[in-house]
Amino acid sequence: MSWVAPSVDRGRVLSTGGERVLLQSWLDFHRATLLVKCAGLTAEELKRRSAEPSTLSLLGLVRHMTDVERSWFRIRCAGEVLDYYYSTEDNVDGEFDDVDTADAPADFDRFRAELDLVDEAVAGLPLEHTFVHPRSGEVHNLRWVYLHLIEEYARHNGHADLLRERIDGATGD
Repeated sequence: MSWVAPSVDRGRVLSTGGERVLLQSWLDFHRATLLVKCAGLTAEELKRRSAEPSTLSLLGLVRHMTDVERSWFRIRCAGEVLDYYYSTEDNVDGEFDDVDTADAPADFDRFRAELDLVDEAVAGLPLEHTFVHPRSGEVHNLRWVYLHLIEEYARHNGHADLLRERIDGATGD
């Protein structure tokens, strides 16, 4: 039997609570939404591209968000010295470009593990914690990173809707 992306219980977004709790709730909802869009698909279906010349695929989005989470929360906010999993100096779009030879089950496991590591890395930091972006020189705080990641997931989850509909006609929220 072929591997298929596992089902996910997305849960509900909290409607009351402190700022940090609500930001985390929205981020967790969007993380789960990406996985919901992938659930039940085979590795080959997850690798299917949207339309040439785009390299966009559902598996590429999972890989991309793994590196995005890692870079914003662990590398930048928490100051951990880490490499990216998929992007390199030679191929900054490796998460999308190299999806044909990717190991979907391993990439899904890596995504879920990275989310745990990310949450752990910033758990003790206040939302006002700041850092300097290494390329732009701009100062950001952890609150901004939460908002940025929620926005990035929302945008990519829209892409995931279209990709999933192209694969099997499934639509939904």
